[in-house]
Amino acid sequence: MKLVLKDSEFDFSQKTHIMGIVNITPDSFSDGGLFLGKDKAVEHALHMVEEGADIIDIGGESTRPGAEAVSAKEEIRRVVPVIEALRKKINVPLSIDTYKSEVAEAALRAGADIVNDISGLRFDRKMPAVIAKHKAPVVIMHIKGTPKNMQAKPAYKALIPEIMDYLREGIEIARDAGISDDKIIIDPGIGFGKTLEYNLEIIRRLNEFSGFQKPILLGPSRKSFIGKILGDLPSSERLEGTLATVTAAILNGANIVRVHDVRPTARAAKIADAIKHG
Repeated sequence: MKLVLKDSEFDFSQKTHIMGIVNITPDSFSDGGLFLGKDKAVEHALHMVEEGADIIDIGGESTRPGAEAVSAKEEIRRVVPVIEALRKKINVPLSIDTYKSEVAEAALRAGADIVNDISGLRFDRKMPAVIAKHKAPVVIMHIKGTPKNMQAKPAYKALIPEIMDYLREGIEIARDAGISDDKIIIDPGIGFGKTLEYNLEIIRRLNEFSGFQKPILLGPSRKSFIGKILGDLPSSERLEGTLATVTAAILNGANIVRVHDVRPTARAAKIADAIKHG
């Protein structure tokens, strides 16, 4: 399975790819405020590349549970200078984490390669056309509700089938807009309208999503369900739990893992890949 980018392609047959998280926000659940300025964000991204990141995912709005939305103008102000600076320094693909077409347009013009849309192309109906125009890959993620209300007692009659239906519809939206199949990534949306038990079920049954024949991305890094399992640990103490979750996800079919801690994740992924592929 491959993902086609502007100047390269990813082959997932032997290696899990690491997506490093750069949140240029004051209020993200784990690293909010740490990389709010351009220079700090660029320095952090470059450090992640040195540690083994295959993709850098840049976001200018927190999507933690209960988060308030920010304007597209403010999001652009935060992310575009970082993308422009990184594009001059590295060739590693850059992803823009946004559900707003206006932000995606500005980011892609600035040098971003991928659009990571937590809404699965639902929140902004102009988004698919923008992505198609730039011939960019897209991450279609499942979410139940919005970041503000998604963790308010999420419930499903049939978890995996409902997520699959949502992703299937998102893929059709992408295709109808002219986005080619070799540029679509799917993400079942760990923590986005999911309880602890739902998150574990998704990871346990992740290989069922392989029927889409699309790269599978999973973003469990430092999520609250890990903290709950480990006795209500804060996000800063969830590394080991994240690594265990990433390893299980890889063995069950994940092709890309989105994380805060790149070097330890890359090492764990290398072992998981060796076990999986021989």
